[in-house]
Amino acid sequence: MKENMINRFVSYAVVDTQSNENNLECPSTPGQLILANLLVEELKEIGMEEVSIDEYGYVMATLPANTDKKVPTVGFLAHLDTATDFTGKNVRPQKVENYDGQDIVLNESLHIVLSPKDFPELKNYVGHTLLTTDGTTLLGADNKAGIAEIVTALIYLKENPDIKHGKIRVAFTPDEEIGRGPHKFNVEAFNADFAYTVDGGPLGELQYESFNAAGAKITISGTNVHPGTAKGKMVNSIKIAMELQSRLPASESPEFTEGYEGFYHLLSFEGDVEETKLSYIIRDFDRASFEERKSILQTIVVELNEKYGTDTVKLDLNDQYYNMREKIEAVKEIVDVAYHAMENLGITPIVQPIRGGTDGSQLSYMGLPTPNIFTGGENFHGKYEYISVDNMVKATNVIVEIVRLFEERGE
Repeated sequence: MKENMINRFVSYAVVDTQSNENNLECPSTPGQLILANLLVEELKEIGMEEVSIDEYGYVMATLPANTDKKVPTVGFLAHLDTATDFTGKNVRPQKVENYDGQDIVLNESLHIVLSPKDFPELKNYVGHTLLTTDGTTLLGADNKAGIAEIVTALIYLKENPDIKHGKIRVAFTPDEEIGRGPHKFNVEAFNADFAYTVDGGPLGELQYESFNAAGAKITISGTNVHPGTAKGKMVNSIKIAMELQSRLPASESPEFTEGYEGFYHLLSFEGDVEETKLSYIIRDFDRASFEERKSILQTIVVELNEKYGTDTVKLDLNDQYYNMREKIEAVKEIVDVAYHAMENLGITPIVQPIRGGTDGSQLSYMGLPTPNIFTGGENFHGKYEYISVDNMVKATNVIVEIVRLFEERGE
């Protein structure tokens, strides 16, 4: 299974599917459609039914039930696109067999080294087969590893009909990395009782809590006057922007928070005396604290406008997604089954909140409860990204065990 997994993953990774938040079309980049159509053909070749792709690049398929029991329809999802943080063009995965725990030279000419000195968790992978970047791109395990694991699980189930299961639905979706993954997802057409995104990181991750999330765009207007005659006339928008930022709690930013701690994150800051623009994301697991964070920012804007003049500071604040725990707790059995599936396979489940977003956050509020399980990857979104093929196989086994357990519990 390992070699097939490697070949499958590499065939996906070499397709440039980096999404583009500046393009409002869906999918936002043509490479996503290329991979989507490749997957349609692959799903047909391996014998899946109801294989479809819509105008937006959403791929869906079915593995029919092979049991007479009454069993819920389980879905598995992964996303086609790769992150915008680092280039996904010309990805050339490198294989490291039987990793020895030492430095891995990703790119000798550029002196790029993946070292356990910088990434101590590498020591957890001694003896594993790893896939790494060549130091010039990201790898794309987020989330092409999830795609490879789902497809491999489907093939395994198809080839082993003695493993009984209910109806399985799979979907591969565009533009997750820019927060639009579920925006055009047809939950009714998918027609599953619940689903799992296979989009987590290290072995054992099991997540059903996500941030509540909002995005804020702030535009500050100033007045530019020659500095020699500026007294009483100039309004420096950059300084007002600095004042706004200084009024947010300095310790409540990503570099100082962990676990269940929320934050304000200044994504971009650009401007001149005449106009400055800031972009923030606001995150918190607790809904009340989330609302309070938004209120604090709104209050700061009101007070700055009182100080510098009406409409000096304009705020565009929009919610992006909410903590999926609110929807999943009512059907907590789906988390429990995944937990037991991992235990049955000798994997220690790591139940922890997602300090980020996942399609499951939005899908859960669209009527499809969707927790998240691991893929086996580390250091997503950059040149030091890598994944254990051994743990990719384990993720595949978890998918198989989840559907087997639901069939076992059926009537």
